[in-house]
Amino acid sequence: MPLAVGVIETLGFPAVLASADAMVKAGAVTLVYYGIAESGRLLVAVRGHTAEVKIAVAAGIEAGSQVHGGKVITHYIVNNPPENVENVLPIQFNKKSEPFRIT
Repeated sequence: MPLAVGVIETLGFPAVLASADAMVKAGAVTLVYYGIAESGRLLVAVRGHTAEVKIAVAAGIEAGSQVHGGKVITHYIVNNPPENVENVLPIQFNKKSEPFRIT
């Protein structure tokens, strides 16, 4: 079964931390990427089954929005990213995320 990817972009580290924490607690997803976008914007990506990713992203948006001084800028879910997208973008499971992979 193909896995979806969900990404949340926030302004400030506390918001992205709260979002990531809420996402992995709310749904059966694996955190596969965390990085800096630009000028204080950070993003976090999770992978899992589509229904779980939707639940996780909703929880992440709620948690990131409640952080003092933090702000959720944008979010998106790709239900079944094609192989060429997976090969180019950092959304694949890697050595750090593989032990936590939920399938």
